[in-house]
Amino acid sequence: MMKKTYLLIPTLLLIILLQACNDKKLIEVVEVPLPTTVEEKPVMGSPDDVRAIEGSFQMEKLPYTYDALAPSISATTLEMHYSKHYLTYTNNLNKAVLGTPLENLTIEEVLAKLDPNDQAIRNNAGGFYNHSMYWKCMRPDSAREASGSLAEAIIRDFGSFGRFTTMFKNEATKHFGSGWVWLIIDRSGKLQVSSTDNQDNPLMRNATMPGTPILALDIWEHSYYLDYQYRRANYIDAFFTLINWKKVQENYESAVKK
Repeated sequence: MMKKTYLLIPTLLLIILLQACNDKKLIEVVEVPLPTTVEEKPVMGSPDDVRAIEGSFQMEKLPYTYDALAPSISATTLEMHYSKHYLTYTNNLNKAVLGTPLENLTIEEVLAKLDPNDQAIRNNAGGFYNHSMYWKCMRPDSAREASGSLAEAIIRDFGSFGRFTTMFKNEATKHFGSGWVWLIIDRSGKLQVSSTDNQDNPLMRNATMPGTPILALDIWEHSYYLDYQYRRANYIDAFFTLINWKKVQENYESAVKK
């Protein structure tokens, strides 16, 4: 007479016990994963681990962790922006200037001397400089307004801090396509709000409003689309809660001394 035998095992395994025949038992074991309600978080690296290739230019150290600017800028957006886009511009710039007269110059000198028709150097030098300034223009515990001599200059040249804010946000909102928005000191020493396309900036010879940048806002889609989708205006508002006015003040003081 055939016998059926049942084996108790952990819940991770489903056991089907087949009938014994000639004293031989056949057992089929199928692994069944248990459902889980724990959401796995993506592994986030450290900005300190990101390294450009050897060359004239190295990445500006990110002065905060990837999640430090959340929720205004998410860790996912910042990690992608810094370790992918910025890294690529830096590596490509090092390759583009290698063996050229620009190789041993500062980035400001490269921007002033580059040929605007040389797209490789123009795009990557701009991308390197622009992002290097952008990171330093933000901080997690930001003051909401400028102070000191910068605040006085803003009131002098724009009428009030509120009017400057409106002009800057309007410039960023209306700019068509990818680019940057700047607060600059023009050649007469006056503060101006301007914007540039793609990775251009006010230090280049082709700038429609030349000057020295002291504040930079990235309005390429990769800087905000994961967090805000098409709502660029919301990203611009969020940026104003992150501006590192102490650093912008330092940029201002350094520029007026030149």
